[in-house]
Amino acid sequence: MIYDLIIIGAGPAGLSSGIYAARRELQTLIIEKGLPGGQMLLTSDIQNYPGFSKISGNELAERMESQAKEFGVEIANVEATKLDIKGNMKDVTTYEGEYEGKSIVLATGSSYKKLGVKGEREFTGRGVSYCATCDAPFFKGKIVAVIGGGNSAVSSALYLSEIAEKVYLIHRREQLRAEEARQKELKEKGVKLILNSTVEEILGENLVNSIKIKDTKNETKKIDVDGVFISIGTVPNSGLAKEAGVDLDEKGFIKINKNQETNIEGVFAAGDVTGGVMQISTAIGEGCIAALSAYEYVKKPYWENLQKG
Repeated sequence: MIYDLIIIGAGPAGLSSGIYAARRELQTLIIEKGLPGGQMLLTSDIQNYPGFSKISGNELAERMESQAKEFGVEIANVEATKLDIKGNMKDVTTYEGEYEGKSIVLATGSSYKKLGVKGEREFTGRGVSYCATCDAPFFKGKIVAVIGGGNSAVSSALYLSEIAEKVYLIHRREQLRAEEARQKELKEKGVKLILNSTVEEILGENLVNSIKIKDTKNETKKIDVDGVFISIGTVPNSGLAKEAGVDLDEKGFIKINKNQETNIEGVFAAGDVTGGVMQISTAIGEGCIAALSAYEYVKKPYWENLQKG
């Protein structure tokens, strides 16, 4: 079977692309190696998605998946291993066979860089977070630690300082990498800096209750905290795209134009894999644009020619 559109990834960008494509009656397939939902699944409660004062990441993902399927989107739970996308037909190789489509949307997302310490995986979603703007409200009046030294970490610490009782910012080096102006704000907001130190372990029972840190003198100590926000960067899941000849920027994110088009005709990208503001609503918007651009590429409607003329 030849699909009109194959979408790689079933996070909010991929599911949004599927919904919009299917409503334009494109025969659409989403390929997803894990559970549909992407990074949403790491968030226990979402409070900033329009229309819901509070909804779990799992429930929102399930609703999006259900809606996509209602419109006729097929979802294959299998990992894509190779893309051949430079011709008129786009071939996707998986562990369970090959799929062929007339267009592609790359919505493979990104992964938060991990500390790789004991307790990190065990307490993810139970005190360990990678997104301050997503989860800060759950730590109102509590003590938290932010790990990192760049602009993202400093921004997270400043944001949390408006909500939490006390905020630590822990960085492994003597100086932060963030902009000087932002560093001055840390002092104004009362964020406590712990420099030349690394987190060795995240401790707790049902929830996080402390962290163990070690300084450059190899001295260790334990700090009581209710939450740990890890902000040491993200890694775009763009390996498949790179191998297939899609242009990436210096950080490995897929380059796109305003129509979500890549450098390869008929290949589009949306969501976290393109960089920018990494929020569910942003991913959904980009997924919508990518799907509509794919529709115009595949169907070549009459108004497309009118616009060109």
